[in-house]
Amino acid sequence: MKKIKWTDVRLVLMIGVVIFLYSFSSKRNESRHLVKSEVRFLGDNNLFITPETVDNLLIQNFNKVTGIRKDKLDLNRLEHILDSNEMIAKAEVFATIDGTLKAVVTQKTPIARVDSEGSSYYIDYEGNQMPLSDNFTARVPLISGEITTENKKQLTDVFRKIHDDEFLKKNIIGIEISPTGGLIMTNRNYNYQILFGRTINVDKKFDNYKAFFQHAIKDTLIGNYKTINLKFTQQVVCTKN
Repeated sequence: MKKIKWTDVRLVLMIGVVIFLYSFSSKRNESRHLVKSEVRFLGDNNLFITPETVDNLLIQNFNKVTGIRKDKLDLNRLEHILDSNEMIAKAEVFATIDGTLKAVVTQKTPIARVDSEGSSYYIDYEGNQMPLSDNFTARVPLISGEITTENKKQLTDVFRKIHDDEFLKKNIIGIEISPTGGLIMTNRNYNYQILFGRTINVDKKFDNYKAFFQHAIKDTLIGNYKTINLKFTQQVVCTKN
């Protein structure tokens, strides 16, 4: 008869106890109710959507957070609800051991504002429409003229370059889209028009404008300029009042 090794028996019993305690703890944890919720925003501190709105989206099928059992949570569904919001680019939702329902939210980034035929909205960084916010107004170029499926991508590239460049972001406050597709831009501090032309050679045109501005700002007559023409990539052509 094979001799029983009590060391092996103790090991099996210990493993069994660990499995039981883990299972019991997990079951008990799942049956617990949440005690609170927390919303954290990543990136820009300017909030286009409030934490209260996000919180309400998380618990919209319950009266309050403390009425939600952890085992009834569908985290994928909650993330989908938040991701579907027109102000939110991406959301991550999870529940902690201490019973906190947490949402980490990345907002959409507006890069232009369109005012056309009674409708007003932002263009976000991905080129999609984003509604205006009652909570905060973004300082982005005001766009007039028609944005179509044909010119949307090229225009979004222009808006992005302005947004990503600190100098242009501070200086360009308006863009008019002409029926022929050309762009006319306005400057924050001076009354001249920037005749940008069509959305080609965009980097070169902006480089030319920045070089012109750095040189012209030293000229006390810069306020007398009427137009700054960037259509010719080899030179900047200016007219004065």
